[in-house]
Order: sequence, then structure tokens, then C-alpha cells
Amino acid sequence: MIKRTVGKVTKESVSAGDMADRLEKGSLCPVELVEETFANIRSSDPAIFTELLEERALKEAHASRQRRREGNTLSLWDGIPIAWKDLFDIEGRVTTAGSVVLKSNAPATRDADMVVNATRAGLISIGCLNMTEFAYSGLGLNPHFGTPQNPHGTGPARIPGGSSSGCGVAVARGLVPLAIGSDTGGSIRIPAGLNGIVGYKGSSGVFPKGGTFPLSPTLDTFGPLAADLKSCIGAAEVLNGRAVAMPKPTPISQLKFFIPTNVVFEDAQDAVIENFEASVRALERAGVTVTRGVCTEFDQIRALTAEHGYLVGPEALDLHWDLVHSAKAAEMDRRVLERILDAGDLSARDLIVIQRTRAKLIEKNRQSLGNQIILYPTTPITAPELKPLEQDGELYQRMNKLILRNPGFGNFLDWCGVALPNGVDQNQMPTSILLSMSGGQESSLLGAALAVENLISQDLS
Repeated sequence: MIKRTVGKVTKESVSAGDMADRLEKGSLCPVELVEETFANIRSSDPAIFTELLEERALKEAHASRQRRREGNTLSLWDGIPIAWKDLFDIEGRVTTAGSVVLKSNAPATRDADMVVNATRAGLISIGCLNMTEFAYSGLGLNPHFGTPQNPHGTGPARIPGGSSSGCGVAVARGLVPLAIGSDTGGSIRIPAGLNGIVGYKGSSGVFPKGGTFPLSPTLDTFGPLAADLKSCIGAAEVLNGRAVAMPKPTPISQLKFFIPTNVVFEDAQDAVIENFEASVRALERAGVTVTRGVCTEFDQIRALTAEHGYLVGPEALDLHWDLVHSAKAAEMDRRVLERILDAGDLSARDLIVIQRTRAKLIEKNRQSLGNQIILYPTTPITAPELKPLEQDGELYQRMNKLILRNPGFGNFLDWCGVALPNGVDQNQMPTSILLSMSGGQESSLLGAALAVENLISQDLS
């Protein structure tokens, strides 16, 4: 029998909403909170952060404390710590994007747009979080800054998931309540799923991209990782320069789910399937409508990529063309370098066919899904052991493809998506359930996901 988790968040992770309540009541001081945050970070895995922003954070914390004393807070979340995947520009520092080859670049002259919006709301920037080099892997390994270790499980160290590896581990360890990442093929939802926390990615254009280091201008999306969905929703409002607000959970009986029977369950572990089906049974008992069937777009995407390649490839190659054809390429993670160079085999026609077909499939899928929520496991497996992936390049590429498969469909079809924890396997590694809707239906998705999160939490307990 597969053991399932109890509770909706991990033991160490902390809710931003709960923290905001304590700040408002005066039982928590912004300065003491930031000092404690840095102390916890220094005693934790050194591979989680690439750089700490102590001087800036303490200055912001003192300003937040003064505002609270004067009753003049910038927002409900004034004083909440936040950390950024190291592809967001922070004024005065070089944005590394998980690489050492960019260290000679000029420092950023201003914060990224989302960092600006968070600062205007009084949130305190703690530091920059580790990631796969140039965000080009779903496993989270980094030979330059080290690989953050998944805090869960028994036995050997497990991968954090990527590319937002530091984001997932920082939140799961309770070091920060909010971490902001990017998602080009699953890079928010994978580390959220593998670390037993919540991850939300918007569809294209939902979050401001200014001041972010790209991987694929077409597929890049953004969003928060947190202990619970309410924290993610609040963060999404802040990142867009809006006041913290919370949608109401959608009545569970109004929800309609579509579960694909093709592709997404291939090579899935028993625990992943068992926990997924247990979650579905809980939904059905609550009165939701569940339909199962073939998602034809999945098969078409598979056929398209088999014949013409992946869209992210030529875009990444274009972005890094000068670098990968220079002497500095020798300093890159060889696995990332190989993936970028592989796109050189694609023709101009391949790229045009991929772009044209993607547009057609997005519209076709939008029409077929309607207001249904597509539902399946975030990843088909729990986090695998780290060491074999460091040693075996062929295994690395095979596992990377498997980990990226399920969430990657959402990027290609421009979905918004939420990954929710829904259990653990026999080794205490988290499993996760992924809810997605067509782009532009973020409000509907988040209202539904709030209801599902509550229901799954009750079922687990």
C-alpha cells in the first residue's frame, strides 16, 4: 500500500498569508524576520542561493518596520520575504542565469519589472536562487553553483527538479515563503511537484517580462512557488502591481475535469498513479464531473517534435549563438551546451512548421476544452536519485525528457497551470497533481484549484 501525505503543505514550508497576519498583529517584526531568514539560509544547503542581498534586505526590513509603526504600510504583504530565480535582474548585480560565463557582463542598471512591483508593495528581496544553467533542463542540476538537494525522502540525495531548483527547495525548507520562477517547459511546476509544494504558472503575457533573462521568448512564462495556493495567488497580484486579493473557491460541484488517457501516464510510477486516482475519487465523491478520453493534441505534438524538433531549441540557439561558438562554451554545463547545439540540425522550414502548427493546435485545443480543467500527474515519477544523473549523461537526457513531458504540453498549448501536492511514495517523496486551463482563464483555474486544494487536504488528513 502506498503511503500518502497528511496535510496540504510540508512540515517546514510557511504560508505567506499566515506570515502577513502575524506581521499585521505585531507578533512578528520585519527586521527580526529578515535576520532570522538569513540565519536559517546560512545554516542550510549552500547550493540553494547564488547570492544573498543582505544589505538591501535589511534596509527594506527597517523601512517596513517603520511603516508598520506609523500605520502606513504599502500593502497587506509589507515585510514579507521573497526570493528570485537568478534570471531576474537585481539592480547593481550581474544576472548569472545559473552560469559562470556571464560574470563579466555589466551589472543590471534597474530591477526587473516584477521585482519593482514587489518592492513597491513592501516585499523584501532576500536573494537570488540557484537554477539550471540558462534554465535549460527540468532536473535542476548545476555544476557551477552546486545542486540543491530535495529535502524529502529517505536514502540517497534526490534531485530538486528544475529549472527553478533553488525556488522549490527554498520554499520546501521554509527558508522563504515565496520564490518566483520561470516556466518554459515545466520549470515552476516540476520543482513544486517534486518538493511537495504549490507552483503556479500563468499563460503567456500574464506576468511582465521586463528585466528577465530569456530561454525561449515564445514559451517563457512566470509565476510563484509557495507553501499553499493562496500565497501563490497573492504573489501573482503583487507581481502585476495589483493589491493582494483572493478569489473565492469555485463550488466543487460546478467543476468539470478532463483526464487524458494517452501519453501522460506512460512510464508512470505506481505511487504516482495510485495517488492520482485517489485524488480523482475524492473529487468524484464531492460531485465534480470527470471525463476521460484521448487528447489528440498530445499525439500531434509528439509527431510534430519527432519530425521537426522542439520550438525552444532554435530560440535558445539564437539567443546563445555567439556564446556557444566561442571559447567560453567550454565553461558551460556540457549537458546544456549539447542541448543548445542540437538545434543546429533544424532547418528554417522546421521552425516555420512548428510555429504554424502550434498556433493551429492552441486554437483547436481551446475549442475542445472549453471550460474544462485538464487534469493529470505533474510528473510521471517522483524525484530520482541525484548521483546517477550526475554520472551518466545518457540517463540524464532520458530522465530530463521524461520529467519535462507532462508539464511541457501546457507551454506548447499556452495553458495556465497549478501543481498541487497530493501524496508521497514509499520513500516519502512527494507526488503532485496538475490542473491546467487554456490561456486567459487564470481566474477560473485559480478558483477551481483553491477548491481542489481544500478537498485534497481533507482527503489526505
